[in-house]
Amino acid sequence: MPSKIRPIALKGHERSITALKFNREGDLLFSTSKSYSFAVWRTENGERLGTYNGHTGAVWAVDVDRKTQYVISGAADNTARLWDAQTGKELFRWAHTTPIRSVEFAYGDKQFLTVTDAVLQKIATIYVYEMADDIRDLSSRYVLDIPSKAGEGKILQATWGPLNKTILAACEDGSVRVYDAKNGQLIHTVKEHSKTVTHIAWNPTRTLFLTSSKDGHAHLYDAETYERLKTFNTGRPINGCSISPIRPEVILGGGQSAESVTTTRVDSSQFKVKFYNVIFEEEMGAVAGHFGPVNALEYFPDGKGFVSGGEDGYVRIHHFDSAYFSEFNVQED
Repeated sequence: MPSKIRPIALKGHERSITALKFNREGDLLFSTSKSYSFAVWRTENGERLGTYNGHTGAVWAVDVDRKTQYVISGAADNTARLWDAQTGKELFRWAHTTPIRSVEFAYGDKQFLTVTDAVLQKIATIYVYEMADDIRDLSSRYVLDIPSKAGEGKILQATWGPLNKTILAACEDGSVRVYDAKNGQLIHTVKEHSKTVTHIAWNPTRTLFLTSSKDGHAHLYDAETYERLKTFNTGRPINGCSISPIRPEVILGGGQSAESVTTTRVDSSQFKVKFYNVIFEEEMGAVAGHFGPVNALEYFPDGKGFVSGGEDGYVRIHHFDSAYFSEFNVQED
């Protein structure tokens, strides 16, 4: 059962974890936090390989290209920065007017996007930039900007849709807005959450996506029709979600922080990572460990484990044992 999994606890951040990202092979994990640096780890044993130093604000987002050559990060210092993945050297930076909440390479790594925060009377905006074959040819000019409308609030994440034809935005008003990636036009809005959409996760083929929300629900959608296929109810705010690449299951994590609760006692059981069966929409098990809300979740690319990052500053690497594969009839290799 998932509850028997023994994790590797990584303590390399002094403040809350904000994002986790595997490279394509899954042997490296990048973690960001509200500290000014972010780290890279070897997932096999939890060895810390290095730190990327340079930001002067909380680092909110990170992504890595398919060759694990370049890493891009976004932070509260109003910059997105490109790094040499191997050496940790900063290669380029893109200045913005407000903090960066999300970054992501397009499929093929020819473009990437950034998302700016809605603060200081500024509206949340998605920017698209071109990558260059030679980093000396990089430009600070964006090729597309997609501003929100007044009153629409923050965008917590933006992510490329199938074949880079669309961009999906997870929004504070409970909606997922779908934009044309060529001209920035709004082409569809999914509004089935009553509170902030905190994360959007894809299956490996980007035919399905999963949304998590502060309303305690996660919804699974068809990426072509935007039809809601499944709903998972946790009864607590959800900050992170991920879809298994090998099993019909999803993981959800979150919890309500102590400072946001005034009348009830915070129960540590709400900080468990929960497993749900996609077919029956039922909870299958849970993994405890974090001492505060879970902020980020990600299955290994091969589905043989998952990682979680919490408000407690810990990153926990969970490798599934043989019991997991035998119980769920999955080939372990």
